[in-house]
Amino acid sequence: MYLHELKAPQGSRKRRKIVGRGSGSGHGKTSCRGQTGQLSRSGRAVILGSEGGQMPLIRRLPKVGFRRKNPLVYQVVKLASLKKMKAGTVVDGEFLKSQGLIKSIYKPYKILGDGEINKSLTIRAFSFSKSAQEKIVKAGGKAETIDINSIHASF
Repeated sequence: MYLHELKAPQGSRKRRKIVGRGSGSGHGKTSCRGQTGQLSRSGRAVILGSEGGQMPLIRRLPKVGFRRKNPLVYQVVKLASLKKMKAGTVVDGEFLKSQGLIKSIYKPYKILGDGEINKSLTIRAFSFSKSAQEKIVKAGGKAETIDINSIHASF
C-alpha cells in the first residue's frame, strides 16, 4: 500500500447541507426548519433554562450565601520554612518574595504553625494561625499583623 492509495473510510467525510437555494434543491423556502416559530429563527433555538410554563429550576431553588468576584485568597507560608533564617531577622513580604516562599507581595500571605521554630524572628504578615503566633512568641520573636487595606494603597 502506498500513500497515494489511502482513502478515507466510507461515511467519514460528510458533505455540508446546502440550504436556502431555491425550491428545486429540496432545501429551499424554510431551509429544512419546518414552518414558522421559535425553532425556525436564527440564533439560539431554545432559551437556556427555559422549561415551558413551569417555573425554571434556577428560580425554584432558594438563594443561599454570597460569593465575592475577587475572593480573598491567602498565600501560605509554613513556620518550618522559616527555620533556617538567622535570629533577629525581620521577615516581611519583600523578604519572603526574595526567598521564593510567596509569589507576589501584592497578595496577602498567612503564616501557618506547621513545624517548629527556635529563633527569635520578627514576622510581619497579614494573618497568623493561633499555633503559629504562639510558637513565634514562645521562641522570643514578634508576630506583627499588617492591615489588609495596605495592599491596595501600594498600587
